[in-house]
Amino acid sequence: MNAVAPSPSTYNGLSQVEATLPSHYYFDAAHYERELNRIWYRNWIYLCRSDAVQGPRAFRTFAIGTQQLLLLRGEDGKLRAFHNTCRHRGSLLCQQSDGQLRAASITCPYHGWTYDLAGSLIATTPVDQTAGFVREKHSLYSVAVAEWRGFVFVNLLENAPPMTQLFGDVAARLDHWPLESLVVGHTYERVLSCNWKVFWENFKECLHCPTVHPELCELVPIYGRGIMSERDDPRWEEHAASDDPKYKGGVRRGASTWSRNGEAEGELFSGLTQQERRFGQAFVAGPPSVYMVGHVNYVRVVRLHPLGPEKTQLRAQWLFPAQTLADKKIDLANIVEFAQLVMDQDGAVCEINQRGLHSIAHKTGTLMPQEYVIHQFHQWIRAALGGAP
Repeated sequence: MNAVAPSPSTYNGLSQVEATLPSHYYFDAAHYERELNRIWYRNWIYLCRSDAVQGPRAFRTFAIGTQQLLLLRGEDGKLRAFHNTCRHRGSLLCQQSDGQLRAASITCPYHGWTYDLAGSLIATTPVDQTAGFVREKHSLYSVAVAEWRGFVFVNLLENAPPMTQLFGDVAARLDHWPLESLVVGHTYERVLSCNWKVFWENFKECLHCPTVHPELCELVPIYGRGIMSERDDPRWEEHAASDDPKYKGGVRRGASTWSRNGEAEGELFSGLTQQERRFGQAFVAGPPSVYMVGHVNYVRVVRLHPLGPEKTQLRAQWLFPAQTLADKKIDLANIVEFAQLVMDQDGAVCEINQRGLHSIAHKTGTLMPQEYVIHQFHQWIRAALGGAP
């Protein structure tokens, strides 16, 4: 498949033909349930920014697949997460999407069982309790929760691994960005008519970029070559001495960030290295639910949640320093509209991809060498499913 035999130590691309996941993985209802149980209920999932649950008794509710969750901050300032389910007969506890509890307790709207903000049962019905009933054994079902640099994650496993395993070493790519202090300046949401994996696969390759993203390819020239980084090209050594973004990656010369005109609005982050400023973008992905992009003057975080075998909710937020948002001269639309255009273009082709997967003739696809990151993603899926084909 490669015009030039790759060197395994230097070239990123696949060296042999690799098949995609089976097509039914993207629309079969039974398989979707399997992925919920094996992937979404076993990995760290991004929910929101920490300041979205700010102050004593603040709460938010979320759904991950069929699982209803309650996230709340206690009067001690600690963030806790629970299944949004009463221990009596399983009623939903909180029906609102967010708010602030009027008292330091949670009361089931069905039969009145009441819990403190740590999840302990403190009151039941007024009648005498059944012999053998032990109140201490009826606390809310707790969920592992972690705050990482201003972001909130949960894991539904009873013995969840450390949250740091989600990003691993690549988290260091954002070490120089002040993530903790940033403020949400814009939020964009849409529901995509595609399986969640389709969107991730699109994110993990740029073969589609020349066709789908002309504006992005003009801003990031290497994308116009259908690749994402220097060593995705089997002939990369021919241009090893060049500093041209067309070969090295990053934004074009004269540009500094993702925006309609390539110019930054507001002050640049002061802690970035010269290389980080020149490159203009730093990606950190945490499948299955989130990826983040650090730019020189803002950060974008994108959350994915599955709504069904062929429905995915996308929620993107642009994070800025508070002083940038306070400056009335800043044109946020210059920044926001560019990435929103790119995501809309991605959404359109993902929906096309989804519809085509229903062909009874198409059992699996074939990956091209530049799609090595998709192959890694597929291997991760297969491992999570127990080594399935």
